[in-house]
Amino acid sequence: MIPGLLLALIAGSLVSLQNIFNSKVNERAGTWATTTLVLGMGFLASLTIGLIFEGKHLFTLPHMQPWYWFSGMIGTGVVICLVQGIRLLGPTYAISIVLSSQLGFALLWDSLGWFGLVKVPFTIKQLIGVLVIVGGVLVFKLGGGRETQQSAKMT
Repeated sequence: MIPGLLLALIAGSLVSLQNIFNSKVNERAGTWATTTLVLGMGFLASLTIGLIFEGKHLFTLPHMQPWYWFSGMIGTGVVICLVQGIRLLGPTYAISIVLSSQLGFALLWDSLGWFGLVKVPFTIKQLIGVLVIVGGVLVFKLGGGRETQQSAKMT
């Protein structure tokens, strides 16, 4: 369990870092160029590392459902929406909403057993957990933290 927690923490920090970099690229290059650059560089890195570690077995994909091939197209939507969300809302608020949405939809899809997932019974504790996180995002946004910081800078 500890290795899984550590990997999840690392992934979260890397996603946050990637989003900052993506927003900086978007300031100079625009949304489509950013998306192309991000996904293109990711493809090259994945292909290189995959070939190093797995060799020719990299492309052995037994028993995979055909619709899973569309994951890359979903990734395009992720990058475009994140870049624009960060541009419009700022990194912390946008990522907070993304994570809340991700958790809520993961709960929905787990509970319904969609997309080949093992059906996990829905509990009120899970719903409360998601609502607490959404409440935290609302407190963060509506709590006046940004206005207070801006007022402090002006005085």
